[in-house]
Amino acid sequence: MTTPPFAPPTEAELAVVSAQLGREARGVVGIAARCVCGNPTVVATLPRLPDGSPFPTFYYLTHPAAASALSTLEADHVMPELAALLEDDDTAAAYLRAHQAYLADRAAYGDVAEIAGVSAGGMPTRVKCLHALAGHALAAGPGVNPIGDAALLRSTWSPERCECAEPGAAQAR
Repeated sequence: MTTPPFAPPTEAELAVVSAQLGREARGVVGIAARCVCGNPTVVATLPRLPDGSPFPTFYYLTHPAAASALSTLEADHVMPELAALLEDDDTAAAYLRAHQAYLADRAAYGDVAEIAGVSAGGMPTRVKCLHALAGHALAAGPGVNPIGDAALLRSTWSPERCECAEPGAAQAR
């Protein structure tokens, strides 16, 4: 399981993340998960951005192919199916533990009163954003976030296969 603190991102990594997002990366404290080619897939982000805004999404999915695949799942209305998994007591308990782990990871970079107790993706009782849940699952590793794991299994994207930009694109290696 990946846990803070992360090594500070390099300028090359920040350039790749900015290109992935189509805007300047903000508040990145480290790379939480990588593509098999070495490019960033998930970044860890400060709980308060440099402009002062609270930012609850500590694990932020940046990989365009992954984000697209999870958007497709959301458009295909998979979220209610994944939310139904929370009816199982063991899955609900694991999801609560994922929420607590997420909060603990973020707290290593500061506490922000406006987002106290708020993790991401609807945890610990709802399924709200598959991007956030998959980002957490990729950063924390298999078995930590059961809903993030399930979303990744249902998606057409795989962390085992590189789908980064065309050859010659910037890489963080």
